Parts: sequence; C-alpha cells; structure tokens
Amino acid sequence: MTTNTNVNTDTNAQVTRTATATRIDLAKAAPKVFRALIGFDAAAREGIDPALVELIQIRASHLNHCAYCLHMHTNDARKAGESEDRLHMVAVWREARHFFTEREQAALALTEAVTLVADGGVPDDVYAQASAHFDEQELAHVLALILTINTWNRVALSTAKMAGTDQRR
Repeated sequence: MTTNTNVNTDTNAQVTRTATATRIDLAKAAPKVFRALIGFDAAAREGIDPALVELIQIRASHLNHCAYCLHMHTNDARKAGESEDRLHMVAVWREARHFFTEREQAALALTEAVTLVADGGVPDDVYAQASAHFDEQELAHVLALILTINTWNRVALSTAKMAGTDQRR
C-alpha cells in the first residue's frame, strides 16, 4: 500500500511539473504588460513603510492561497527584519491583535475586504478605519498595493508558479 501511495505521489508530482512546464511565462510572452505591472507595484509602494508592505502582501497571499507569493513575501519580510512571531500571526491577526499596531490592523482589514471584495464589497466601517489611520495619499497607495498583490497572486496562480522558485535578484 505504501508503494501505491508513493507511485501516486510521484505521478501527481510529474503531472504538476508537466502542467507547470506548459504554462506561459508572462514576463517573456507579454514583456510590456509585465513591465507595466512592475511599474504599478513600484508606484504603489512609494511612501509606505516596507514592513507594512510585506504584511499586506502576506495577508492577501494567504487569502488567495498563493504559495509562491507567500513564500516570497515572508522571506522578504524576514530580510527586512520582521519577527517570526508576527509572521506566524498574520493569518490570525484578529485573534492576535497585540502583535500589530492599530494602523497595521486597519491595513490588514482593508486588505481582506478588497481581496475578498466579491463577498460583500468593502464595508464602510473597514474603509473608515483605514482612512482614520492613513492620509488620503497613503490610503491611495495602500489600496494600490492591495490591488497589485492581488494581481501578482493571480499571475502566479494562473501560470502555476512554484513556491521557492523566485528568481528576483
């Protein structure tokens, strides 16, 4: 029975590798589009604390089940000095509020609402809380960052990017 499980696991891994190999590389297939996404992402980050950038990206990646982006952004957060405790608590931040500032909590709530927008829009109270912690320009950048990570998650998921294979330099 163990042998069958290993054969099935090996077969599943091969199917996954084959499927991944047949997906497009967006950067190569549509370089102008890819560069536009990179520009949008860079513009969105301007003026936002890098630690907050990573928290937003991590939370959206959790919600979108994007292992590729989650791996990338947790590593980026660690490199930027983020603590393991906080990284472990991002997915359950509502139950671990004491790990996060009110400003971070407002950004995480907005991230959830925008990422899950089809579940009921962005509630007024969530938006009001975010606008209480960010000025108009900061809020615009936070929203843009949430939009960019959701786009990146969809790119990674639809092109079958594999966690741990980030090629950025």
